[in-house]
Amino acid sequence: MAERLRIYRELVRAQVRGQASYRLSFTLDLLGNLLFFGSDLLAVLVVFRQVPALGGFTLRETLVVFGLAATGFALSDLFVGNIERMKTYVRTGLLDAVLIRPLGVLGQLLALDVGVRRIGRVVYSVLLLVVALRAADVPLTPVRVLMLVLTPLCGAVFFGAFFIATSTVAFWWVESGELSSSLTYGGRDFTAYPMPVYGTWLRRLFGFTLGFGFVAYYPSLVVLGRADPLGGPAWLSWTGPAVAALAAAAAWLIWRTGVRHYRSTGS
Repeated sequence: MAERLRIYRELVRAQVRGQASYRLSFTLDLLGNLLFFGSDLLAVLVVFRQVPALGGFTLRETLVVFGLAATGFALSDLFVGNIERMKTYVRTGLLDAVLIRPLGVLGQLLALDVGVRRIGRVVYSVLLLVVALRAADVPLTPVRVLMLVLTPLCGAVFFGAFFIATSTVAFWWVESGELSSSLTYGGRDFTAYPMPVYGTWLRRLFGFTLGFGFVAYYPSLVVLGRADPLGGPAWLSWTGPAVAALAAAAAWLIWRTGVRHYRSTGS
């Protein structure tokens, strides 16, 4: 185990050195990622230029929800986001080469393209969350601090599970990028706003069936000290770890099934 971890560490280190060696490209990628996340925030601000509240949540409260969701997604994108290139790995035959190596397939693929440039998204999201908490005048009690630590971590696991599960479809359907993006990025956009904003069917599908409502909305109720406008019980706010664990287990099963049934790019 120690030897495998050392190999993974060396793979990651080589990727970091390679990306950092092209300083201008690295800097432009970093700035581009910041602009990408900044456009999402701009969309929220534009909406609130027209209305004083959404679903009973003010701009400051909505920014807390947005910050929690953005931090979880940014962490996930940093560590496992490159797995969405699975269709490219399959088409070019890179996956075949990875399969014959005496290391875990998923670990190798994640180490092949570590998105160091995405660190800017993490920093940006954390700073946004801090500013939102101050703007909303949220007192930092032990319970709130615990929730503020757990929520981004559980969100990262949850989004990471979706990255892996949806990208696994490429084992059977190479041109599956749109399906993966619609669920992963569509879910990210869903978590950026309080759930009362959405219609009933959308809440049931994305919020509860797929579990995106437990990424940021329900934890934010504890942070903001609010009851659920939808009438949900208070304990729902603490189900994030369980939902993330279930999503991770499901993603692992889907991934293992895909690896076992893969018959190379020439099949």
